[in-house]
Formats: sequence, structure tokens, C-alpha cells
Amino acid sequence: MPDRLDTTDRKILRELMAEGRVTNVTLAQRAGITAPPCLRRVRALEEAGFIRGYHAEIDEGMLGYHLVVFVMVTLHNQSEADLRAFEDALLRWPLVREAYMMSGEVDYMLKCVATGMPAFETSLLRELAATPNVASVKTAVSIKKTKDEPGIPIDMADV
Repeated sequence: MPDRLDTTDRKILRELMAEGRVTNVTLAQRAGITAPPCLRRVRALEEAGFIRGYHAEIDEGMLGYHLVVFVMVTLHNQSEADLRAFEDALLRWPLVREAYMMSGEVDYMLKCVATGMPAFETSLLRELAATPNVASVKTAVSIKKTKDEPGIPIDMADV
């Protein structure tokens, strides 16, 4: 895999982000190449780590997950061992769908989903607030999702 992606690789990535179940033949047509080299390029992109996996996009609301809460966590200590211990704990919490270590006033930002406030509150009290080294927890409840664009803006990305 070259250090830099060419236009065809970018087209392939853009198309796969938009439609992960596209057939190789259709993907090749959209990328402007034939099917065999397209398949080779996709495999090379997978092996190089540009494509980490394929996922189904699930409608959370249809499964009863109507609540999205962003949780800002501040820790007492930020030593490497303390950070690792907190991260190990949050990996076990099913309601946490995304987690980011932050710079600034908070140490972590978590995106949580729940079927409702009682389920979120139970998780918050039993798991997050009870975790050693947690100094404070602030929450922001989402009112509505206004944009949900997967992936990255591949045309503008400096890959």
C-alpha cells in the first residue's frame, strides 16, 4: 500500500463509507475501474488498516434507545495507571458507545445511550459514579440529533 492514497483509493473509501454492502462490481464501476483490481485495492486498504471493519447502521429508536447523554468526567488523578484503570472500567459499560480522552477542563467525554432516564440513572450511579478516582460527572442530555454523517470527509482528508 502506498504512503499516499490515489484518487481511485479515495473513491473506493468514499463509496464504502456511504454503502458498506455495495457489491464489488458496483464499487468498481463507481470507482472507474474493473472488478478484479477493485477487489485487490479493497483488500490492500483492509490490510493496511484504512478499512477497520464493516458495520450495520442500526436505528437506535426502533430498539427503544431514545436517550442520548453526553457525560463529562473529571478524575482525581491522571497518572497513566489511573487513566488506564478508568478506561478499562468504561470498556465494560454497555451504555457507553463512544469515549474520548479530552484536554481542558474535563478528562473524558462519553457518549451514552439508554432506553430512558431511569436506565441511564441506574448505570450512572452503579457504574460511573461508583468508579474509583472519579472526581465529578456532568451530563448533557441530547434533545435531538441534527446530523449523523459516518466516516470522514474523504474528499478533503489529507490521507
